[in-house]
Amino acid sequence: MGDLKLSLAKPTDIDAISALMRRAIRELQRGYLTEAQIEASFAGMGLDTQLIHDQTYFAVWDVEGGRETLVGCGGWSRRATLYGGNHSAGRSAVLLDPTKDRARIRAMYTHPDHTKRGIGRMILKAGENAAKDEGFSALEMAATMAGVPFYKRCGYTVESEWEDTNGSVPVPLCTMVKWI
Repeated sequence: MGDLKLSLAKPTDIDAISALMRRAIRELQRGYLTEAQIEASFAGMGLDTQLIHDQTYFAVWDVEGGRETLVGCGGWSRRATLYGGNHSAGRSAVLLDPTKDRARIRAMYTHPDHTKRGIGRMILKAGENAAKDEGFSALEMAATMAGVPFYKRCGYTVESEWEDTNGSVPVPLCTMVKWI
C-alpha cells in the first residue's frame, strides 16, 4: 500500500465509488448477514449523489507509483436522510438544524482488501470535524451489523436496533450516536 490521500468525492468518482460499495457490501457483510440479507441490502444501501453535490462525501485513494486506487469512501450530511442511495425509499433533502438535530454519518465503505488500515477512521474523523465546524454537536448513523464493532471503537453507542425493509427480506441495522 502506498500513501493514502483523502479528498472530497467528485462526480467523476461515481463509477469507482459504486463499484467499491457493491464489493464491500457483498464481501464485508458475510458472517453478519445471510446471503438473502446481503442481496436485500442493495435495496437500502448505496450511493446518494446528494452527498457529492453537497461536498460532504470523501474518497480515500491509495497513491502508489503515480497510480490512484479508490480504497474507501464515506461522509456526513446536513440533510434529514439517515441512510440509503439514490434509489432507496424514504429519502429527504430537508436541511437539519445544527442547534437541535444530529448530523448524519453516511455511506461508509472500505475496499475489502484494505480494511484495518485506518481508512474508515480517516473518513469518520473528517466527517465529524466538518459537522462540528458547521455547528453540530451530535452525530447519528444507520450502522450495519458488520460496522457496529468499528463504530463502538470510535466512540459511538447503539441507540436503537431496527430492520431495513426496502429489500426482499429484512436487514438488521442500528442507529448509533456520538456527541462531538
